[in-house]
Amino acid sequence: MISQTFSACRAAAVLFLFAFWSASAAAQAVPSPLPESLQDFDTYVESVRKTFDVPGIAVAIVKDGQVVLERGYGVRELDKPDKVDAHTLFAIASNTKAFTSASLSILADEGKLNLDDRVIDHLPWFRMADPYVTREMRLRDLLAHRSGLGLGAGDLLFWPTTTYSNEEVARRLRDVPLTRGFRGQYAYDNILYGVAQQVIEQVSGLSYQQFLQARILQPLGMDETLYNSDALKAGDNAATGYAKADFKDLQPAPRMTWSNVAGAGGLYSSVHDMARWMRVQLDEGVYTGEDRQESRLFSAARHKAMWSMVTPMPITEPKVEALKAARPNFLGYGEGWVLSDYRGRKLVWHTGGWPGMVSRVTLVPEQELGIVVLTNQEVGAAFNAVTLRILDAFLEAPPTDWLSAYAAAVAQQRGDADEKWKKLLAARDTASKPSLPLVAYAGKLQDPWYGDVDIAREGGKLVMRFSRTPQLVGDISHWQQDTFIVRWRERWLNADAFLTFALKPDGTIREARMEAISPLTDFSFDFHDLRLTPVGKSKEH
Repeated sequence: MISQTFSACRAAAVLFLFAFWSASAAAQAVPSPLPESLQDFDTYVESVRKTFDVPGIAVAIVKDGQVVLERGYGVRELDKPDKVDAHTLFAIASNTKAFTSASLSILADEGKLNLDDRVIDHLPWFRMADPYVTREMRLRDLLAHRSGLGLGAGDLLFWPTTTYSNEEVARRLRDVPLTRGFRGQYAYDNILYGVAQQVIEQVSGLSYQQFLQARILQPLGMDETLYNSDALKAGDNAATGYAKADFKDLQPAPRMTWSNVAGAGGLYSSVHDMARWMRVQLDEGVYTGEDRQESRLFSAARHKAMWSMVTPMPITEPKVEALKAARPNFLGYGEGWVLSDYRGRKLVWHTGGWPGMVSRVTLVPEQELGIVVLTNQEVGAAFNAVTLRILDAFLEAPPTDWLSAYAAAVAQQRGDADEKWKKLLAARDTASKPSLPLVAYAGKLQDPWYGDVDIAREGGKLVMRFSRTPQLVGDISHWQQDTFIVRWRERWLNADAFLTFALKPDGTIREARMEAISPLTDFSFDFHDLRLTPVGKSKEH
């Protein structure tokens, strides 16, 4: 979920413009050895938090092998006194991908696999929609977003949380449409990291959770990092995520799990633990164990490969003039990491997007510098404004008002979305009627890769339910002709969609297609890939 300007995995986190809120932590004096230009850092983070309406932010900075800052700001949950600190747990979402990549590298170092192996050599049942792609897909291709899948393709199999298992999600790939050439161009996906998870389990003989715990988390002393939200317990020092329902009103986002594709984004962690992760990355796989002896997590060769570009990514021109200073000269994806440059230095980084939480990890190898920013609100502008302020300080760059720049970008993006909606309203034929009586649109629909979607009449109105996704329940209202709007009852999803029916010559329904209404909707709602055809009538309730 990545965009060149702002973020995210979900990857790509949606940016909004937010009102100020009053709760704030008391500013603390920032100790050396931070640069002089960061002596007001606490005040700056509080300004970021308030400008973008983020309840809590946690930050850690690693420099020259040492943790020079790890701190929390704001609160874990609104209307409660518990403060965010360095040990507060957040969903790190797609920052999990680097752990999955490292896991494959560990197994490669042991000779149990090679990143050039075909996926079917390890998972004989693996299938893509095209036989050639199935035969030629390599393990490296699972990590590099060049498979031929479209942006976020297949995400509805696990986003929001579904009842499919990890293997069921992976097996359903055979019916997810390929919309691009194999290895032809970059398109971010999550589902293939779920396949990588399956490979790790098959080769190691361990569950992915067991492998992570034994081979990465325990050796690095990452005792606070949890495998998925399922491991959270009442009373844990964990943040509550927040989203803007209808892109307006801040409300808690229900805690979700990615247990069926954890390799793409399942981990919860703290900045304290992520500082340990950044240190081993900057030290090219070397770490000091509990016995105070140096050990290797993965080889230098594998480290170099993970940080080498596999798939070029397009570079777009920022719409806000002040953000042009952050425009990279090169941009690409390696094995679980984004690679670019900033002010003449190579960056190795990634972002993560989750319901109510977004994050960013940034490494500057030349400077032995690492920055992690975890937040509990869906606004990538916040972690970007914090990250770039830190980068400028350590790189001794001219001061830039990143807070104002990203605030302007958020306003621009929201304004563009509002303008699109106005155009849709202006083009709408309000006098038009559906071709069929409402009861004729009710029934069971089926998509080849997702499965069943049910439309039923309830209280004289139509309601849509995705059979394997409990949170996707929406009320259907007429828009124009044979197009309707589905408004999800969970308003924090921000994913309302058009639903358009196509009819056969005899007046019966041939198929239904969907697409998100707002450009601000997260790309993981890949409604546009659904091909819904009738398979039966639904009972009226």
